[in-house]
Amino acid sequence: MKNFIIKKFVKNPDNTKDPKTRESYGSVAGIVGIISNIILCVFKIASGLIFSSIAILADGINNLADATGSLITLVGFKLAGKKPDKDHPYGHGRTEYLAGLVVSVMVLAIGLSLLKTSIEKTIHPEPLEFSILTIVVLVVAIAIKLWQTSFNVSIGKIIDSDALLATAADSRNDVISTSAVLLSVIIGKFANINLDGPVGIVVAAFILFSGIGLVKETIAPILGQAPDEELVQNLEKLVTSDPAILGIHDLIVHDYGPGRLFASLHVEVDGSADVFELHDTIDNLEVAALEQLHVLLTIHMDPVKVNDPITNEAKAYLEEIKNEVEGLWNVHDVRVVTGPTHINVVCDIVADYDCKYSDEELKQIVGAKLKEKDPKMNAVLTVDHRFA
Repeated sequence: MKNFIIKKFVKNPDNTKDPKTRESYGSVAGIVGIISNIILCVFKIASGLIFSSIAILADGINNLADATGSLITLVGFKLAGKKPDKDHPYGHGRTEYLAGLVVSVMVLAIGLSLLKTSIEKTIHPEPLEFSILTIVVLVVAIAIKLWQTSFNVSIGKIIDSDALLATAADSRNDVISTSAVLLSVIIGKFANINLDGPVGIVVAAFILFSGIGLVKETIAPILGQAPDEELVQNLEKLVTSDPAILGIHDLIVHDYGPGRLFASLHVEVDGSADVFELHDTIDNLEVAALEQLHVLLTIHMDPVKVNDPITNEAKAYLEEIKNEVEGLWNVHDVRVVTGPTHINVVCDIVADYDCKYSDEELKQIVGAKLKEKDPKMNAVLTVDHRFA
């Protein structure tokens, strides 16, 4: 069924980096969710009202919220697919993240509402009426939700969409909640125990726990989470594959939505090499990053002295210091300025995420250690912070 829907309604399904293809996938997932959840909502609410079950009624309302969530996802993908404009030159891709966040917050709201109602039902229980029709409705609902979960997970992974993965997690929650409701109905019939309210509380607690996790996951890219480690490694591998590149540092990645990644980094090159040849090399690397990794990369060139004994000695000392100082992640852009009485070692030092020292303390520590290794060397340091 999934493959049939994709082939029928998604153009160029293999080109998942194309915003239009992503929009098609998101639109299909949203429409499927809206239709299936509205059907479930109608049958569950009707069944809950007829047979006086707050758990079934709440489950139906949950499906209504799911339909709304699918509508939000659909709108989010549509807006995310808009072309860049004067006010949004980097595109509208983050709208997809916002859609995922809205769905996650809705999951929390549903959990709180269901918890309140279930507590009231536990304190003031009402007799339930058993019906085969109720069992059939709940079993069919579970089957549909299992398919929804699989469908949204598959498409979410195909296009790497947090919004659809959040929707899939919500569908998985519905499978658990509806199964619990079904179990309570069966137990109520054969054991004459009214578990309608308590089961509602358990289901609500599970939904709330899941909702908190979803909010954390969907808000992370909006706040500016660290770039994917695999992407960082692929960028480093691509750039350093050219023999003219001696080293890289200061990699920064900006995420403006799926398929809209911008990055910048510095490369160290031989200062005595032909600058026009180096410029051509850098241009080729930027083009390769866009074609192979779909990243709009900007490269800054840092010339360094090659085979200079004093510079190499300073680099060796700084490498030793990097391993000695906790929280010092990297050292780069090392150059030396020699004088009759001392040597200025100019470089950037990079503080790791969990560095316990302030920038000034880190400079003092590194400077003192360099002085210990060679009293003539005077550190002139700039502190950078790790972004990738």
